[in-house]
Amino acid sequence: MRWIGETETGQMQDIDNRDRERDSLFLMADLRLRGESDVQRVKVRNLSKGGMMAEGAPVPERGQSISVNLRNIGWVDGSVAWVQDNRFGIAFANEIEPKAARAPIVVGEGAPRYTRPVGEAKDRGSVRKI
Repeated sequence: MRWIGETETGQMQDIDNRDRERDSLFLMADLRLRGESDVQRVKVRNLSKGGMMAEGAPVPERGQSISVNLRNIGWVDGSVAWVQDNRFGIAFANEIEPKAARAPIVVGEGAPRYTRPVGEAKDRGSVRKI
């Protein structure tokens, strides 16, 4: 009898059972451990509907409940699925739309000043000419 993924010689094949629709990207996100108020910045290395890989320090423990604030998505609850060195996987409690995180930040009336294009002014008459 052979197990799924096992070769005839008894060695296991390297089978990736994770969600295949992952976006490799580089974003920054805020991460908060459940029950704590401190927020840390992490690098998002890949993102899918069901989870993400993050990199940063300090590294949370496997099984720990967390919330992550993703650009254009907001705070998402999840738990740490695995840890390796300074990288870790997060399984989301609910699926997200990962392509939304790739979309440009929407600049609108309520957007902070630092997200608006340089030189944008509501009243051009109030800009001092040099």
